[in-house]
Amino acid sequence: MLIKRKSREGIESSSALSDIAFLLIIYFIVIAGFNVNRGFLMNLPRKDSIKTVPRDELLRFSIDEKGFLFFKEMPLSFDEASAEIRRALAEHPHLSVFLTVDGNAPWQSVVSFVELAQENAVESFSFSLHKPAEDPP
Repeated sequence: MLIKRKSREGIESSSALSDIAFLLIIYFIVIAGFNVNRGFLMNLPRKDSIKTVPRDELLRFSIDEKGFLFFKEMPLSFDEASAEIRRALAEHPHLSVFLTVDGNAPWQSVVSFVELAQENAVESFSFSLHKPAEDPP
């Protein structure tokens, strides 16, 4: 009577190497020191707080769906917006900047404006998303 022997599979054909590689990747990710980019830190108001901002200490900007910046319904460049913010900050040190963003605006335009506000040391910055009008059925 002949006994059939099972041949052993080589390590190349098993999934052991992929398991070990996956575990090593996880291990190195866990022990690696992460460089945390804190970005633009904003102090958000509490939900129940009420803050009144005088009109002369509030600048309103908007970004449309194409990424163009507007101030008082007039288009302007980011350099012009920076100059406007600096001028207003000179008159009102506790200036608040408010940005309305169209829902279809390119994200880079929003990020560029947030960086602009940060570079000009704006203490109070907020933005809201303007949802585009839905087409009637």
